[in-house]
Amino acid sequence: VSFILLLLWGLLGNWVLSICPSVCSCSGGHRVVDCSSRGLTKLPTGLQHNIRFLNLSFNSLRGLDSQLSHYAHLRTLDLSYNLLETLPPALPRSLWEIRAAGNHLRSLDKKDTAFHWNLKLLDLSDNELEKVVFINNTLLSLKSLNLSYNRFWTVPTNMPYNLECIDLSHNNLVQILPESLDLLLRLAKFYLHANRFTWLSDGVFNKLTGLEIITLGDNPWACEEEDNITRLLNWAEQTHATVLGCPCHTKPVCGQTYWAETNSSLFTEPPLWVNSRAERHDSQSPA
Repeated sequence: VSFILLLLWGLLGNWVLSICPSVCSCSGGHRVVDCSSRGLTKLPTGLQHNIRFLNLSFNSLRGLDSQLSHYAHLRTLDLSYNLLETLPPALPRSLWEIRAAGNHLRSLDKKDTAFHWNLKLLDLSDNELEKVVFINNTLLSLKSLNLSYNRFWTVPTNMPYNLECIDLSHNNLVQILPESLDLLLRLAKFYLHANRFTWLSDGVFNKLTGLEIITLGDNPWACEEEDNITRLLNWAEQTHATVLGCPCHTKPVCGQTYWAETNSSLFTEPPLWVNSRAERHDSQSPA
């Protein structure tokens, strides 16, 4: 009898754990939860404590307070295209990916990311950001940072040292502070096209020894100011990185490493992951 009771208790326990909110769809033992495009204004009830993936994109969420803090197994959180003005506080430290594109974020404070040691990808594109504050020696696992389509006028400082991809395209950037990039030794892809640069400080990219691709097109370079622009043009010709959109329209691609086939439109197109974001927006937006 005791064996049967234990068996029933085990089955019941698994059933209780394996629940899915009625407004969402679930898979992977109900640990992968899709609640996108459901018209939600608050977090749905009935989420398992051990979920790993949660998609809340394309809803009407304005805030989540600290409601997600106890989901200690959560790896991916998608909050894209809601009505958030700040990142929710106390997000789980287990997160690998945070996607919050297409909200109304205006700033990112140091406390918003201070304890996310496991975070690998942070997508804050298509917001209203003018300022982000990072603390030295935090976000050491972060590889990809997407800040495109915001309102930055200067490249953020103190960016996490291990970043491999930074997208700052489609902002209002006019300057990069001297030495602000010097510790980004792993940076391989740097998207700076579609900004308002007219010139850059001498040697601003010199410490980026791992750089493979940089985009500089669609900026109003002051080509007539030879004293300021010549050093940048020389760097663009001599760097081992591929430069898409050479300053002053000298050519679509420059640098010592040339692509086999060049396309003059490449440097004005957003990176693939931004295109993917836009496609998701078009395909998932409620009718």
